[in-house]
Amino acid sequence: MSYTPKHLGHLVMRVRDMDRSLDFYTRVMGLTIMERSPSGTVFMSANTEKSHELAIRAIGMDAAGPDHSIVGQAHMAWQMETFDDLQELYDRLLENSVRIQRVSDHGVSLGVYLLDPDDNEIEVYYEMPAAQWERHPEKGLFGGTFPLKLREPAVAADD
Repeated sequence: MSYTPKHLGHLVMRVRDMDRSLDFYTRVMGLTIMERSPSGTVFMSANTEKSHELAIRAIGMDAAGPDHSIVGQAHMAWQMETFDDLQELYDRLLENSVRIQRVSDHGVSLGVYLLDPDDNEIEVYYEMPAAQWERHPEKGLFGGTFPLKLREPAVAADD
């Protein structure tokens, strides 16, 4: 079917502070800067075979933040290659005091929901291969329990 999109190509977001957002999306989330345009937009990607998956441009520190009571984007989601990759990113989020909203079990996937510096919600998740999905008669595809749990970091003992 030629009229069906191949996949979601990219997302463009407005941010308050470019440096703060670049630090978050590159150092914490692990994206690569692919290009900086003369107009100030920065193009980034997790997959460096793509020109960009996320573009951001700064609009100023006094810009209003996301309003979850109006129509619009709820969150963006980044799929991790393996569960161990999700665990590694989860650990990095905690180490950087990123505001984690919740960890959600979706049966076929496990998602970590967090906020970026401008309060935009992001999900990072690992989804099992389709061959491992189970459909539950009353709860459907997402009604099961994901078989793995994220480890919390060890707490250092006081001396």
